[in-house]
Amino acid sequence: MPSNNDLRLVDLDDDGVDRAFRSDVLQGLSEDQKAIPARWLYDDAGSGLFEDITQVEEYYPTRAETEILRAQGSAFAEAIGPGRAVVEFGSGSSVKTPLLLTAIDPAAYVPLDISGDFLRAAAADLSAKFLGLPVHPVEADFMRRVELPDAIASMPNLGFFPGSTIGNMVPRTATDLLRTMRETLGEGSKLLIGMDLVKEPTVLEAAYDDAKGVTAEFNLNLARRINRELAGSIPVDQLRHEARWNDDFARIEMHLVAQSALSFEVAGQTFVMAHGETIHTENSHKFTRRSSSTLLLAGGWTPVARWLDSGEQFSLILAEASIPRSAP
Repeated sequence: MPSNNDLRLVDLDDDGVDRAFRSDVLQGLSEDQKAIPARWLYDDAGSGLFEDITQVEEYYPTRAETEILRAQGSAFAEAIGPGRAVVEFGSGSSVKTPLLLTAIDPAAYVPLDISGDFLRAAAADLSAKFLGLPVHPVEADFMRRVELPDAIASMPNLGFFPGSTIGNMVPRTATDLLRTMRETLGEGSKLLIGMDLVKEPTVLEAAYDDAKGVTAEFNLNLARRINRELAGSIPVDQLRHEARWNDDFARIEMHLVAQSALSFEVAGQTFVMAHGETIHTENSHKFTRRSSSTLLLAGGWTPVARWLDSGEQFSLILAEASIPRSAP
């Protein structure tokens, strides 16, 4: 079972509302291009829907990344070494995380996630699979520096950030997150991170707009969450999910498109949308070898190894915390 040292670091107001969620939503809906950070897609319902997305035929990243983890276990063990505390940014996948833990013989496992119930369920599942492995779930917004449990203070850390979640962020935010991860993990740490690769737009658009409509439900769930948690009145049935490839920025964009002129309230404020106007809810940037290395270096990490799946669709990159330098 998870450790008694479980931590909760989410900032709630007196009504139990996440202050950061409310602030991001109100600010985002006030902008000319309405936009809400993708991390808010992952409440308990959203996290569950994303697990469903990973199983649809069109969504290749999970299969490709899992293939790498299955095939390269010995390479991971050699490059990472035993005895590290694995700090996963996001609740552990029921498939990918066990593959990594089995390969590298870790000293502890610390999942960080803002979705508390999903976090604790994932931690309990991992505890049952790895008897004797200390598990310390931390409910926190990992976009900010996180104080790790005292129990792992003396251990070297391995950050694990699978799924190309880093691609959800614009380069500035992604760089800030990588720097924050370095602060959280400390000197001498390593980071194993997933990055999806540039490929044909038709493949990418299908992956984010599957025929069964699971991704559409995932996107629309954000509007339902706003209604539920922020006293919203968004007419969800008047919104349509759309995924589009933006070649200039090498990214898939997810939008909620107004099917008619709308007026609604959120947290006591009124917002309007014209017919065809959108709320931009997610980016999924795709990378080349060069762009992935540039991003990691800007965030304070030096790439040391890189693995691809057999179809060369996805990459897992191992990086080391860079030593600060005052000159080239």
